[in-house]
Amino acid sequence: MTENDKILVERIGVDEHGSLLGLVTLNRPTEMNPLDWDTGLQLGRIFDELSADPLVRVVAITGAGRAFSAGGDMKKYKALQRDAVDFPQFLEDLHRIFARISQQPKPFVALVNGIAVAGGIELMLSCDFAIASTSAKIGDAHLPFGQMGGGGVLTLLPRAVGPARARELIFSGRLLTSEEALGWGLVSKIVDDDQLRAAGIAFAADVAKKSPLAVANAKSVLNSALWDGTGVHQGMRLEREVTARYCLTSEDAPEGLDAFAGKRRPQFTGR
Repeated sequence: MTENDKILVERIGVDEHGSLLGLVTLNRPTEMNPLDWDTGLQLGRIFDELSADPLVRVVAITGAGRAFSAGGDMKKYKALQRDAVDFPQFLEDLHRIFARISQQPKPFVALVNGIAVAGGIELMLSCDFAIASTSAKIGDAHLPFGQMGGGGVLTLLPRAVGPARARELIFSGRLLTSEEALGWGLVSKIVDDDQLRAAGIAFAADVAKKSPLAVANAKSVLNSALWDGTGVHQGMRLEREVTARYCLTSEDAPEGLDAFAGKRRPQFTGR
């Protein structure tokens, strides 16, 4: 484990081949894990580092204490949002860091413990999917305090739950329970609070059995429509092209077929 005053990073072994879960924990529990500018930039560097590590197969993000993240650091945000130079740059950096998650070759999963609002829900929505603890409370919560989302919630939430539900959640400012979030399709699964970390490890163990190259290609095609506005015809063409290139040129594609025919576990190399 590496540690600093804001973020913890762990590499957790999940199978006999040494494949790992990269677990990133926002570590300011008394302040409900705020996402200030420095923390955002540091997260970007950590995400790049974990994605470049060939042993890390999945990156998970969670929070220490009773919150995933309650959003911006209010002590800093009050002055920052009136700075005509720094505030637009902060928003641009935050968008770049969150959007970069979709471009990383490995799955990113949000392990949502407790409160996830404002920047917290924006970080969650930027991940490939989310698992929530039973105590999770998820919402936007900008408008009740005279604010508005600027880190992606106004764009990503309607795509996750549909326009009408997104408007209701944003305009009301209310928080969803974990059960409501599951019903809305905002999270994929609910587990007991003390099982959240184990759920991330179990998912990484499953992904570790698969070709990292195939996983990266699948993520790229899946995210093209959401992030690039790819239409159906263009998306189908991209899917054909990526699949053909992978099957024709990779070592993992024929290895998978050989393993299936030989009734053995495939030995994927990511090539």
